[in-house]
This record gives sequence, structure tokens and C-alpha cells, in this order.
Amino acid sequence: MVVLLAVGAIAEAQQPAKITRIGYLDAVSLSVNAARVEAFRQGLRKLGYVEGKNIFIEWRSADGKLDRLPALAAELVRLKVDVIVTAGPPPTRAAKEATSTIPIDSKKQEKNE
Repeated sequence: MVVLLAVGAIAEAQQPAKITRIGYLDAVSLSVNAARVEAFRQGLRKLGYVEGKNIFIEWRSADGKLDRLPALAAELVRLKVDVIVTAGPPPTRAAKEATSTIPIDSKKQEKNE
């Protein structure tokens, strides 16, 4: 009995940590906001988060076609991301309309970017 408990404790201790899934929703192409995307990644790294290791980011862009935002936001909800990060008011609005349970973090665009 003691052996089984010890094996169970070791197996439980070796369970990989949950990988956080972030949904990132932008109205424009991610290449247009390359500096913002890189700053986001750097900020995550400074906090100890590494893509593919302890976080996974679902990148979605409407490529300037704002009518695509609701479907992209709904897709992120279906993927069961842990948080949705948005870049600007239109993606934020679409995310808020798609979910009331997933936290939404809106990154306002700076005028001098």
C-alpha cells in the first residue's frame, strides 16, 4: 500500500504544469503591429512565460476587415483560451460580445506607434 501511494505521489509530481492559452485578437494584420506583438512577447518572457513551453498563443487577425472580428472572437471562445488580449476598441467589442466568462485584456493603441 505504501509503495502505491509513493508511486502515485511521484506520478502526480511529474504531471506537466498546465499550459496557459492566450487568445490574441487584432483588427489589422499582425505584421502591421509587429512592434506591438514583439513587445507583448518580450513582456511575457520577462514574466517567465515562453511560447510553446508554458503558454500557447492563438493569434487571430481580421486583416483590416472588421466584419471578421465576431467570427474570430467566437473561434477563440470555442478554443477555450484562458484570456483574450485585444488591440483596440473593435476587437475588444467583438470579444466582449463573444464571451462574458473569459477575461479580456485590452491593449489600447498608442497614437505615436
